[in-house]
Amino acid sequence: MTKRYESWGKYPKHQPALVHRLRWHTETPPFERFGRPVLAYGLGRSYGDVCLNDNGVLLDTARMAHFIAFDAERGLLRCEAGVSLKQILDLVVPRGWFLPVTPGTKYVTVGGAIANDVHGKNHHREGTFGCHVTQFELLRSTGERLICSPTQNSDLFRATIGGLGLTGLITWAEIKLRPIRSVYIEMERIRFGSLDEFFDISARSDARFEHTVAWLDCIAQGTSLGRGVFLRGNHSEEPGPLTPSKEPKLYVPFDFPSFVLNPLSMRAFNTFYYYMHTPARSHKRVHYEPFFYPLDAVRRWNRIYGRRGFIQYQCVVPPTDRVEVMRELLTVIARSGRASFLAVFKEFGDVASPGMLSFPRKGVTLALDFPFEGEATLRLCEQMDAIVREAGGVLYPAKDARMSGEDFRRFYPQWETFSRYVDPAFSSSFWRRVTRT
Repeated sequence: MTKRYESWGKYPKHQPALVHRLRWHTETPPFERFGRPVLAYGLGRSYGDVCLNDNGVLLDTARMAHFIAFDAERGLLRCEAGVSLKQILDLVVPRGWFLPVTPGTKYVTVGGAIANDVHGKNHHREGTFGCHVTQFELLRSTGERLICSPTQNSDLFRATIGGLGLTGLITWAEIKLRPIRSVYIEMERIRFGSLDEFFDISARSDARFEHTVAWLDCIAQGTSLGRGVFLRGNHSEEPGPLTPSKEPKLYVPFDFPSFVLNPLSMRAFNTFYYYMHTPARSHKRVHYEPFFYPLDAVRRWNRIYGRRGFIQYQCVVPPTDRVEVMRELLTVIARSGRASFLAVFKEFGDVASPGMLSFPRKGVTLALDFPFEGEATLRLCEQMDAIVREAGGVLYPAKDARMSGEDFRRFYPQWETFSRYVDPAFSSSFWRRVTRT
């Protein structure tokens, strides 16, 4: 089957003019012969156009996926940039190690995790993925190979972490892992009825739990507005099995018809999901797989959104007026009738990221998936943009497919400083869209 180079959200639909596949980190692509802007492409799990390069060249790194060194005593791993987080878990979990920070899917490459400076449920403790990168090699289009670390080529280190793949090609990286005693997570699940209740639980959880996150019923209105389910957990301290998860058996074989996801089906799902968690508070010991990667249980789950795809919207707003801002966002969404059944809510901590353009910062983050329904979906996002803008918040480039260039430049005023480190041969559909004047 011919590989399709699209984003996970399948919107927008851009195509490269050329794909150059890499197998080893020692290869140097023929940059001088391309004559078009270049961008690395891993597993295509970015939601919008940050991983796309319309009419340009994609450097496919999916096969550049070899381990280089692993110090099992210190938990220090060096691997090629195309290695996925799943491949890392398969290697290190049996040896008592785990990823220090992980996003909601393990099907992302190390290069992608660095380029988007991904975060996870433990941001309030451990910061972003970039906080645990000790060094990497950056191949510039001149052929120069630079070792970048907090002390060596430190400006390029900061620009590349969260740098959207624009500073050159990350060929390999070294990350520091965290120890575990088993695959189990001691998990607590708590149903909450309002935003005030969420923030109260979150405040009481951060000191005791490494991982915290919540699902929100973004369709609920009136007295039910802001209700959801809070999830918190720690790696189990009891010795136990160290067996990684197997490949998922469930698979979505085709794009669903667009009528499957509609306001009625989403309302039914949200109501069912909220009330299915009985009792209102529970404790359970679970494998890390359903705790960190519930959506990975179904391969190609993005097909439930149909051929038109979906837009993921993720913002973070400062703690000031957080309840009022979130209430305003949820009210706009509920009234629009364009609901999301994947609404993730979390408080970020104040651990600073080393990345120059990194998205996470202290505040409250909300991530939502909307089926793409053309202008109606875009208008809803623009309404939400105005609220985020007014509150002093920002949007996440890795999830974005439509933010205006004006908003990007306002949200990330350091973008001009960052531009000095962009490799002249590299670009992306996202970068051209948001820097176009």
